Amino acid sequence: MSSSSSREKHTLFPIFLKLAGRHCLVVGAGKTAEEKIPSLFACGATLTVVAPAATPKIQGWARDEKLFWTKKRFDPHDLDGVFLSVVATSSKVVNRAAFQEAQQRGILCNVVRDRAYCDFYYPAVVRRGPLQIAISTAGHSGALAHRLREELEDQFGPEWESLLRWLGEARSSLYDDPLSPRQRRTMLHKLASRKTQEEMFRRWGLIPKSNKR
Repeated sequence: MSSSSSREKHTLFPIFLKLAGRHCLVVGAGKTAEEKIPSLFACGATLTVVAPAATPKIQGWARDEKLFWTKKRFDPHDLDGVFLSVVATSSKVVNRAAFQEAQQRGILCNVVRDRAYCDFYYPAVVRRGPLQIAISTAGHSGALAHRLREELEDQFGPEWESLLRWLGEARSSLYDDPLSPRQRRTMLHKLASRKTQEEMFRRWGLIPKSNKR
């Protein structure tokens, strides 16, 4: 694989991964790991945590069988069968070793707070049901990503979840109709237009969050 310096020269490839049922590994079980784990839960990942000690919350997740906690130091064999890994220990030596082992195996890896050792970055995310808007600064400024997320949350309120679910149902209905590809494309764009959006919000009695001022 290419070095971290060569990777920095290229644009990030924006992608939304399906992790349901995928085996993911978190190395470390401190507060930093605790912050990263919930997003893996939300995606349905099968999660293993490797660390000699863990925060009370992570221990609780292990007792509730939300994850499997291996109470030991990281070993290269911990990466066997892993699809994606997150490394969040206080040891730079362990972090680098885990990253290099993941690289050799072709496993996606993120060393939290060390952008030189990352195949991917955690974005700031606005979630409105099926709608997800992700903001990344490629590890340069998490604070800016956080600020932009708050601004977008104000612009895209909860009403957007209703709109997206309605659009999904309308799209399915259109594909059931004997329309030409051109007719279907025209209808899909009409349904997703601002005019239709505003009409549906009025019909449902929903006031966009950005208008509640």
